[in-house]
Amino acid sequence: MMNRKDEHIKYALKYQSPYNSFDEMELIHHSLPDYDLSEIDLTTHFAGRDFDYPFYINAMTGGSEKAKAVNRKLAQVAQATGLVMVTGSYSAALKNPQDDSYPSKKDYPDLLLATNLGIDKPYELGLQTVDEMQPIFLQVHVNLMQELLMPEGEREFRSWKKNLENYATKMPVPVVLKEVGFGMDLKTIQMAHAFGIKTFDISGRGGTSFAFIENQRGGDRSYLNEWGQTTVQSLLNLQDVVDTVEILASGGVRHPLDMVKCFVLGAKGVGLSRTVLELVEKYPVEQVVDIVNGWKDDLRLIMCALNCKTIADLRNVDYLLYGKLSEANKKH
Repeated sequence: MMNRKDEHIKYALKYQSPYNSFDEMELIHHSLPDYDLSEIDLTTHFAGRDFDYPFYINAMTGGSEKAKAVNRKLAQVAQATGLVMVTGSYSAALKNPQDDSYPSKKDYPDLLLATNLGIDKPYELGLQTVDEMQPIFLQVHVNLMQELLMPEGEREFRSWKKNLENYATKMPVPVVLKEVGFGMDLKTIQMAHAFGIKTFDISGRGGTSFAFIENQRGGDRSYLNEWGQTTVQSLLNLQDVVDTVEILASGGVRHPLDMVKCFVLGAKGVGLSRTVLELVEKYPVEQVVDIVNGWKDDLRLIMCALNCKTIADLRNVDYLLYGKLSEANKKH
């Protein structure tokens, strides 16, 4: 029988979202720039520190031999390109101390390593995770619909808010609250911010669909495959708070133009999962490193074409919305 984590990798690669919200957002080109290309600055700041690049490898996997092979390649790419790598949920290693499927600072001393844990795990396990992994930040993921669709999933949720409050107030490293592809709503962000969480990865629909994955694993609720809000719609819903909390965007991000659209809507950083997973499954690590470094150059090109020197400047870019996005965001 296939390991659950391996099933997740298999079905994540199989899923093709029928709709990508980024295609319905168009940026207004600027014909006469103020800057040389060499002046464009990609640095950003979130989760308590500065980063050279505004995108990162987002949480994917752990807890199996296949996951170990994937994580090794992801860690090599991240270390070689200077990107942050967030590991998949550390829960497998908490259950099995012999688990060695997660990259470590010992193996990758120059890696900017972060890790991930489910909100169902009490604060003490979060502390153990931080102690063992020494991450620069801890992602705490909320995956309500995935749990509900998993036959073996969690059924008791009353502890989640209390756990989050403990993470927010007692954790020795910054905590990022993360969705898993359903889009995070304004009320959740306001409540978590009141607890003390400052950084949110809104992870919208459009990339990996855990509803699809769990339905492939045996559920029969395919009508829920498109549950949740897309990444762009989630960002549009959060315009009132993008300047008071740190928003990170992920979910269906395919290339640098999608990243820039996230920055225009106020994201401080962008996470990529499936896009990078496909690359390391298809190409040797050295080639993936070249592709990822090429993305940095492409970001600078696009920013120059929008007359933006910094990530923060992108907030001033005008844009058009089409289709579903246009319908949902009409000013009444």
